[in-house]
Amino acid sequence: MTEPEPNPATDADARRRRQQWLDALGRGERGRLRLAAGAATLSGWLLVGQAAAIAVAVQAVVVEGRAPEALLPAFAALAVVLLARAALGWLAQEAAGSASERIRLRLRGQVYRHLLRAGPLWLRRRRGGELAELMLTHTDALDAYYAGYLPVRTEVVAVPLGILAAVFFADWIVGLVLLVTAPLVPLFMMLVGWGAEAAGREQLDELGRMSGHFADRLKGLGLIRVYGRAREELAGIATAVEGLRVRTLKVLRIAFLSSAVLEFFASVSVAVVALYFGLGYLDLVHLRDAVPTLGTGVFCLLLAPEFFAPLRRLAAHYHDRAGALAAAAALEARLGGLPDPDATAAPVAGAGPRGEAPAVVAEALCLRPQGARRPVLEGLDFVLPAGGRLALIGPSGCGKSTLLDALAGWLPAEGGRLVLPVQARVGHAGQRPYLFPGSIADNLRLARPQATRAELEAAAEAAQVMRFAARLPQGLDTVIGERGFGLSGGEARRVGLARIFLRDPALVLLDEPTAFLDPATEADLLDALARFLRGRTLVMATHSAAATRLADCVLRLPEGRLLCDAPAVADDLETAR
Repeated sequence: MTEPEPNPATDADARRRRQQWLDALGRGERGRLRLAAGAATLSGWLLVGQAAAIAVAVQAVVVEGRAPEALLPAFAALAVVLLARAALGWLAQEAAGSASERIRLRLRGQVYRHLLRAGPLWLRRRRGGELAELMLTHTDALDAYYAGYLPVRTEVVAVPLGILAAVFFADWIVGLVLLVTAPLVPLFMMLVGWGAEAAGREQLDELGRMSGHFADRLKGLGLIRVYGRAREELAGIATAVEGLRVRTLKVLRIAFLSSAVLEFFASVSVAVVALYFGLGYLDLVHLRDAVPTLGTGVFCLLLAPEFFAPLRRLAAHYHDRAGALAAAAALEARLGGLPDPDATAAPVAGAGPRGEAPAVVAEALCLRPQGARRPVLEGLDFVLPAGGRLALIGPSGCGKSTLLDALAGWLPAEGGRLVLPVQARVGHAGQRPYLFPGSIADNLRLARPQATRAELEAAAEAAQVMRFAARLPQGLDTVIGERGFGLSGGEARRVGLARIFLRDPALVLLDEPTAFLDPATEADLLDALARFLRGRTLVMATHSAAATRLADCVLRLPEGRLLCDAPAVADDLETAR
């Protein structure tokens, strides 16, 4: 299958759209960016004074033979100019660096909010390593654009014009040489820039793929060792690194090529100026009525390289612009669109006050898990009144967890209608609750960061977390690894349930909350849960007869039969066992 040929019009529109997005992203730091550009421009203009002071000193010593003390004013002026340029250079770097840092921090927040709005279902279809790179490498790729390219873009217009005016005033022939050679540089930079942007985009894409591949392998490192796949995985990582190396060298090759051509044009221009003065002083060329003075020659020769210095810096940072556009393209491709640069933190559904206990209604509901070829639930109908308790029972794979995912808003319905409590606060405790590296207390505070120590301990006691936490070296402050490393499956589920107690939700979704618990612990947990559920709506997937008795009605899946005699169903479950 051949790839479609790029459409120049479409590519130009996309490039223009990304450039407008970069400009909008830096709108909030426009003051600092203007300060950086102004300081850099003023520092460039002071080069004229610096060259004039040196030229006056050379003319006075070599040609006029003045005493050293007569040069004090020129040296004083030179010292002032050098100090002023040093201060302006520091100010430009400080302002540009501060603006770039603030822009990148803001962009990370915008990317994070974009991921939150995309939702769990969208996130499950993406690789975690690649998404992490969006907030790291791809965001950092904008640093040199704002800290380097934007200030130089202003400097490259203003400084050469000031130097050109000064040189024309001193010697119009030298000014004409600089004026003729200058347009060749931006023309070549424009031609090379298109290739640099494409190469930079390929490099960032390859870096994202490699990061995603490496992050996924780190998560499954234990499994890779158990199945003896270490050698093959190392070979895969080596292949990914080799692809990144090739694309990085391609970017460097383009950068070195453009720099070499720029240096060639600049060197030829300076050499022509030096040849003009040298032949004039040797009385071999007469392009003017009078031979320029030595001071004029020194002045023009000092400014000739400086005339191209902003162009050199622009050439170096022009690749930063290409890299920023490539990063914007990668963000657009990964996120399905560029983050809104003016977006503010939007409220998350169910994140506000608890609200009243909601009712849940399903009509001809059709649900299909992610990656499945056919729906696992079809034509499902039930009504759960506000404050009701519904137990989901059935064999493994019948769709209990799928229905809970849909109620949590993580899975869209393929057919039918599901009325969800949009404004009510939702609490969900799954079979494999995600636990972050850190203490157990830190993982509990995920539900309510402002919770007091007493509230943490009360929630942990109600969820039977203290039964095992009391035996740990530091209790709730004991540090666990990623995904709850250091805890058993049942202990991790109890931590997830303790989050529910802390969150104080109106709709409670539980997936096998009492699995792997001994009868005594299960009984204590169900007693605490019964007290907690007053005034709340519950939907719970379970295989436990004791947990089923907590419900008002039972929904048997996959056929979708709603049974209102929960104790009788629980007795049947016990008998079946």
